[in-house]
Amino acid sequence: PQGPLVNRRGPHRIVLIQLRAMKSIVAELVTQALAGIPDLAEAAGDLTIEGTVERTRDPAHGDFASNVAMRLAKPARKNPREIAAQIVEALGGNDTVSKVEIAGPGFINFYLSPGAFHAELESVIEQGEQYGRQPRRDGPKILLEFVSANPTGPLHVGHGRGASYGATVGNLLEAVGYPVHREYYVNDAGRQMDILGASVWLRWLEAAGVEVDFPKGGYRGDYIRDIASDIDTSGIEPVTADDVANGLPENTEENADAFVDALVARCKELHGEDGFARIRQQSLESIRDEIREDLEEFGVHFDEWFSEQSLTKSNRVDDALAVLEERGMLYEKDGATWFPSTRFGDDKDRVVVRDNGVKTYFASDIAYHFDKRERGYDHLIDVLGADHHGYVTRVRGGLEAMGYEAEDLEVQFIQFVTLYRSGKRVQMGTRSGQFDTLRQLREEVGNDAARFYYVMRSNDQHLDFDLDVATSQSNDNPVYYIQYAHARVASVFRQLGEKSLEWDAANGRKSLDLLVESQEAALMTSLSRYPEIVELAAGNRAPQTLVHYLRDLANDFHTYYNAHAFIVDDANLRDARLYLITATRNVIANGLGILGVSAPEKM
Repeated sequence: PQGPLVNRRGPHRIVLIQLRAMKSIVAELVTQALAGIPDLAEAAGDLTIEGTVERTRDPAHGDFASNVAMRLAKPARKNPREIAAQIVEALGGNDTVSKVEIAGPGFINFYLSPGAFHAELESVIEQGEQYGRQPRRDGPKILLEFVSANPTGPLHVGHGRGASYGATVGNLLEAVGYPVHREYYVNDAGRQMDILGASVWLRWLEAAGVEVDFPKGGYRGDYIRDIASDIDTSGIEPVTADDVANGLPENTEENADAFVDALVARCKELHGEDGFARIRQQSLESIRDEIREDLEEFGVHFDEWFSEQSLTKSNRVDDALAVLEERGMLYEKDGATWFPSTRFGDDKDRVVVRDNGVKTYFASDIAYHFDKRERGYDHLIDVLGADHHGYVTRVRGGLEAMGYEAEDLEVQFIQFVTLYRSGKRVQMGTRSGQFDTLRQLREEVGNDAARFYYVMRSNDQHLDFDLDVATSQSNDNPVYYIQYAHARVASVFRQLGEKSLEWDAANGRKSLDLLVESQEAALMTSLSRYPEIVELAAGNRAPQTLVHYLRDLANDFHTYYNAHAFIVDDANLRDARLYLITATRNVIANGLGILGVSAPEKM
C-alpha cells in the first residue's frame, strides 16, 4: 500500500490517507520550503507536513492555514513566528498562491489564486464521475460485514439504518481506493431457527384446521402465515391438537422459553428430525430470499451471503478450536471447554463447547472471524447493533489468541431508530409483528429519502426518523434540497436549448477569470473541498460528513442561482457560468452516488 497508515477516531480505525487536490498543493509548498532550510528540515524529522495544513473557517484568514511553525518550535528551539517568517521567505513565488500571511502565534495563512480554483474546476469537468476518487490499491483488503439480521422475519426500519450505513461506508472506502468485500452473515443455525420452524409448523397446522396453543415465545407476525401457506409439506402428515399439546408445559409469559423449546422437541418427535428440518429450512430460505430482495431493491448489494451452517459443514469451527488448543488457549472445567477471554479484557471466560458436546454461538463467532482472516482479508469491519458491545472484546480476544492482531477487527455500532408518523412514535417488535418493515418505509418515503435520512446523523447517535419531513417537497427536506440543486442545473441547460443556444465548454474554461462574484468564489471553494470530504468521511467511517457537505454545497448553489442569471447575453460570461454549474452538478451527482441516492434531472 502507498501512503501512511493513519488511525482515526480510535485505535482500531485504520485508513490509508493520501491528500488530494488543493490541500496537497499547500502541503507540498511547505515541504519544499522546509527542504531549503536545513536546520528546520532536520527539526521536522518524521513530521507529516500535510497533517499541519487545514482549511480555514473564515475566508478572511485565507483558504488554508498551517501550524507547522508551532509544531517545530520545540525541536528547533526557536520562536514559532520566527520559524514562520523563515518558511514564508523560502516559499518564493507560486502561481497558485496569491498571498501568504503570518497570523497569531505563528500560523501561516495561504490565500490561493483564482487560477488554482479554475484548475480545480477543470479537474471536476474532465474527471466527471471519477472526480474525488482515488486509484484502486492492492490492499489492505477489507471485509465489511453489515446488516446480518437474523432470518426470522422481514427487515424492519432499524435494520435499514445498518444497511444504509454499511453500504455507504463501503462506497466511501472504495472511493478512496480500498478493495472492499461486502458480506451478510446469515444466522441460519441454532435455537432461533428452531423457534421459527416451530412457529411456521403451528400456523400450517392451524390452516389445516388443527386448533393449537401458539407459544408466547414464538414469531407471531402475519408473515409466518404467508410462509406456512407456501412451504412444501408433502410427506409430512398433519397431527391432532392433542398430539401437539400432550405433555407440554404451561404456555405463559414466565414460561415462554420452556414452552417453545418443548414445542420444538414435540415437532421433531412427531415428524422426525428430517421432517422438522424441511420445515425449518424452507422457512429460513423464504425469509432470507425476502431479505435479499428487500436489500437489492434498496440499492444494497452483497458480494457474499455467508451461511452460519457452513461453518459446521466445512469443519471451520473445529479448525478454529484446534488452533486455540494448539496455542494453549482452551481449558476444561465442569465437563465443558472454555476460552480464557478474561486474559484479553473480557469480564468472564466463555464456554466454547458445552458439557453435552454442543458448540456455543461464541465458538461460531470465533470461527467466522478466523475464516475471514484465512480467506485473505486484512481488516475486518463489523457493523453491529448497539446491544452488541460485549461482543467486541471477546471476539477480538479470540483473534489475538489465534495469532492475529486484535486491531484486525473494527466494530461500528448502529444506534436505534425511532420512527415517527404524524408526530406519534411507531412501535416495533419482531416477534409481536408490531413493526414497520423496511419495505413499508421504502414504499412510504422512497429509497432516496430512506438512504439519505439513515446516514444524516452519526451511527453512534440515536436517530429520530420523521416521516412527515422525509416525504415533504420543501427546503426543510435536505435530500429534496440537494436533489433540487442537481435538477436546477439540468433545467438551465434545457432553457439554453429552448433559446437555441449551445454551451461552449472550451470557451467557458478560457473565460473563468470573469467569475468574480462573491457567490461564484464561494461555490468554487465548496467544490474544491469535495475530495477532502470524501477522504475524511471514509477515514472516520462517517457518511454524515458527506451529507452535511452536500447540503452546504446545495445551499451555495441555490444562493448563486437566486442572485445571478446564467444564460446572459455575454457568451464568454455565459459559458464560464455554465462551466461552474456543470462542475457543481458533477460533484452533487458523485456525492449522492456514494450515499446511494439518485440525482434526478427533473423534480
